[in-house]
Amino acid sequence: MGRRLTLHILAGMILGIAAGYVLHASIPAGDPHLKEWAGYFRSLPDVFLRLIKMILAPLVFATIVTGIAGMGDSAALGRIGGKALAWFITASLCSLGLGLVLVNLFQPGVGVGLDTTETLGDLQTGELTLHHFILEIFPASPLAAMAENNILQILVFSVFVGVGLTAIGEKSAPIVRVTEALSELMLQITGYVMRFAPFAVFGAIAAVIGTQGLGIIVTYGVLVSEFYFAMFLLWVLLFCAGGLFLGKRVVTLFRYIREPLLLSFSTASSEASLPKLFEQLDRFGVPRRISGFILPLGYSFNLDGSMIYMTFASMFIAQAYGIHVPLMTQILMLLTLMVSSKGIAGVPRASLVVIAATLTQFGLPVEGIALLLGVDTFLDMGRSATNVVGNAVATAVITRSEGMLQPLMGPDADVPSASLHQYADQQTTVRI
Repeated sequence: MGRRLTLHILAGMILGIAAGYVLHASIPAGDPHLKEWAGYFRSLPDVFLRLIKMILAPLVFATIVTGIAGMGDSAALGRIGGKALAWFITASLCSLGLGLVLVNLFQPGVGVGLDTTETLGDLQTGELTLHHFILEIFPASPLAAMAENNILQILVFSVFVGVGLTAIGEKSAPIVRVTEALSELMLQITGYVMRFAPFAVFGAIAAVIGTQGLGIIVTYGVLVSEFYFAMFLLWVLLFCAGGLFLGKRVVTLFRYIREPLLLSFSTASSEASLPKLFEQLDRFGVPRRISGFILPLGYSFNLDGSMIYMTFASMFIAQAYGIHVPLMTQILMLLTLMVSSKGIAGVPRASLVVIAATLTQFGLPVEGIALLLGVDTFLDMGRSATNVVGNAVATAVITRSEGMLQPLMGPDADVPSASLHQYADQQTTVRI
């Protein structure tokens, strides 16, 4: 479905450009009918975002609980998991920090000159003290957190539930089966919702170009090119960090993962490359008992490409509306994205939902998401490939730190016939 959906989204974008151009050329800029027609087109992405938010809370809860409950509690697993999480957090902060520095340096949204008619979010930037930020992480009621789609609080509650289920042992089996079924159900619903994405892209592009004209495409081109440059720098940092542990072998790692990279890039899906990435890491010398644990964990907690994108996108929207965001507020936004992004595994293009929640929380216009829908496919291709790079490097480095990295096999050599299904049973399904 991934490749077909990408083609449909591209078709929706092209048709949206054509429809927006016709609308902009047919109705004068000051005519109130222009905004009325743009509003009709804008209803399509508005509906799409509501549908995505509808599935977010139950899906995040089910996938995190199921994953934690199935991790096990051996000392080796805890040690490897601790190393993995330490690497993931460090890489996440580097990704977010790099994105924040570059988006302030390039300022791709400056000059767009959009106006917002929406009221700002309930949580204003002036209220965002450190004390308030910490309290907002912990839910007073899990039901209220889910009703409000508060990603931070849902994540915290899910971790408590997952750890609790692990502690009570066999008694947890019925509940784990229910959460597994809920996760599969929500993933199925997600597939239905994503079929509406091309229509949302069509409406978003038509509304923006209808009111702003074709000149907005120049801004898109600037955003895409600067974002890809930022990801190139992130790749350099990741491979340099990997080289500190792997030496020259890190160059070989890049050669081994080229095929999974191309697969993720062409389908705009990290999930599409997972089986092939397992095989290539086998050939690189990573035992399956290590990669079978770290890779699925990484696809939940180590989305380097997605996080640099969320930093870029959030500040791009603020710049497009001419809103000045103080440095301290930007740092708080970075920390919010750092924590809330850990709950997005399982939702295709869920970065948009996290961005929308962050914009609302910091009093920024959430309608700016419409600016991103049209080019989200192009950005998604790059960030999916970057997620693969980040997780491949992390898996190889942690394996080396455990002294378990084995000799190289040829990149096309036959690997032991270990079935991937045993690893799929250990971890939650990955859908980025």
